[in-house]
Amino acid sequence: MEITFTHAQENDLKRIVSTYNSTIPSRLVTADLEPVSIESKQAWFDVHSENRRPLWIVEVDGVYAGWMSFNSFYGRPAYDGTVEVSIYLEESARGKGLGKICLQKAFDVCLELNIKTLLGFIFDHNEPSLQLFYKMGFDKWAHLPKIANMIDAERGLIILGKRITD
Repeated sequence: MEITFTHAQENDLKRIVSTYNSTIPSRLVTADLEPVSIESKQAWFDVHSENRRPLWIVEVDGVYAGWMSFNSFYGRPAYDGTVEVSIYLEESARGKGLGKICLQKAFDVCLELNIKTLLGFIFDHNEPSLQLFYKMGFDKWAHLPKIANMIDAERGLIILGKRITD
């Protein structure tokens, strides 16, 4: 199995949005309640860059499997060395160890991007993602109970952190 990470291009935005939208009905991964449009994600896409806040396309044996991104935390200069890592995989690629490979890739590029801390924002009922992050060395840094009204239930958010370098 060959896993590749390439920097997303404009023509990748459609499938990035499609993968994202595929997670909405589960109410497990994202706080969006309805599908988002390609146009609504354009500004988000545009702030990503290869040398600062990457957005990668993930492929398995040459087939698109999802994406991973680094997003700035809180938008203030003092937090520049901290990013939120997001991983969104196609349904057919979930539960096969690809998340672990994605997180390892994230760890591997932190030094060259001057990133010292990775964060994960995960719903408190998303056991598969929580277990993945814990297994990869993240610690629970905060729990914000019942802050997301997901229509069928109020859900909490767990903030996981991992210090990459001192």
